[in-house]
Amino acid sequence: MHHSTARREFLKFLAASPYVAALGGVSAFLPQRTFAQRTQADADVIAGPADALSVLDFEEAARRKVLPGHWAYMASGVDNDVTLKANRDGYSHVQLRPRRLRDATKVDMRVELFGTSYASPIFLCPTGGEKSFFADGELSIARAARARNTLQILSTATSTAVEDVNKALGRPVWYQLYAPRSWEANQMLLQRVEAAGCSVIALTVDNTTGRNSETYLRTRPKDLTQCAACHEGTPGGGSRPMTAPLTMPGGRGMNPAMDWAFVDRVRKFWQGQFIIKGIDTREDARLCVEHGLDGILVSNHGGRSTETGRATIEALPEVVAEVGNRIPVFVDGGVRRGTDVFKALALGARAVGIGRPFLWGLGAFGQAGVDRVLEILQGELKLVMGNCGTQTIADITRAYVATPDWKI
Repeated sequence: MHHSTARREFLKFLAASPYVAALGGVSAFLPQRTFAQRTQADADVIAGPADALSVLDFEEAARRKVLPGHWAYMASGVDNDVTLKANRDGYSHVQLRPRRLRDATKVDMRVELFGTSYASPIFLCPTGGEKSFFADGELSIARAARARNTLQILSTATSTAVEDVNKALGRPVWYQLYAPRSWEANQMLLQRVEAAGCSVIALTVDNTTGRNSETYLRTRPKDLTQCAACHEGTPGGGSRPMTAPLTMPGGRGMNPAMDWAFVDRVRKFWQGQFIIKGIDTREDARLCVEHGLDGILVSNHGGRSTETGRATIEALPEVVAEVGNRIPVFVDGGVRRGTDVFKALALGARAVGIGRPFLWGLGAFGQAGVDRVLEILQGELKLVMGNCGTQTIADITRAYVATPDWKI
């Protein structure tokens, strides 16, 4: 039905209008389509990964295949979805300042993160329950990440055990930690992850008290009987093999009392690299350095934790300025183009994460879809690096962007 971005945006505009609602809603303004027109609309949806020209082409193809409840959960933000939109819109306020007449045949996108070399600074964020989008879920993602030499971060809410994902990836994932309430449960989870070979953990700190997922509650199917089967662990993605410590007596759910003393306890216990996911102010960035963290992931949970109204790309510079070069800073949220990746790198990010785009690829075509999403974004990044005159990731500095709309 929605066969172009312009059409989708126009329909969203109509849907938000009280005048349109008073006159019977959007459908009252749409002509009844003939069979031929419906066929043309279907033809506008990509039939395979190779047909995609941008990662946005995967969105509608995935929406048609993924269960409506799972789609509504993934696509939504919190409150009025303002932060969800801000993450994406933030990139439009960062302009490029290309340098010309530099040899573009020598562009090298490789980056080293905690001793491991990757093909590009684009990484796959932890999104949880990936079997909700495709039968092989995390394994399909791991295989695509392996083929494209891409960093994969695995959620505690994974629908596939970390040991199996590491095997498919061919190296250990970075492990995103949702901290259980009891310390014993945390120890159990960290020991299992360490035994699986993981040496980097990312503690999520931006969603400890839950969230107001209003759009999801409004748009999910009213009849949830279709969800019963897959949320009892049968095919479809309901199983969560890593969350047992979150359901132990005394450990049920995430820890709302988590504080810097807890961070210190994890820092003392965990011998590997330890980063925090969900920092978006200079004050907390300073505390991360003071408490011995190895890195910061600037994130607002894809606009799904608190309705801050602030894009992660806008929060990034103050975090980078505060830590200097003492520890690496990463960012996610709203990235849809190679130019977005370039802008984030120019503003000081060491690597840049994607979430929804690879879930679209997964939901549409499984591993092949994720592979093509990575291929497109890596290709776009290489293109903009060549056109802006930067031969390596380290060459991409603040001098390559302008932010005239920002008040900082």
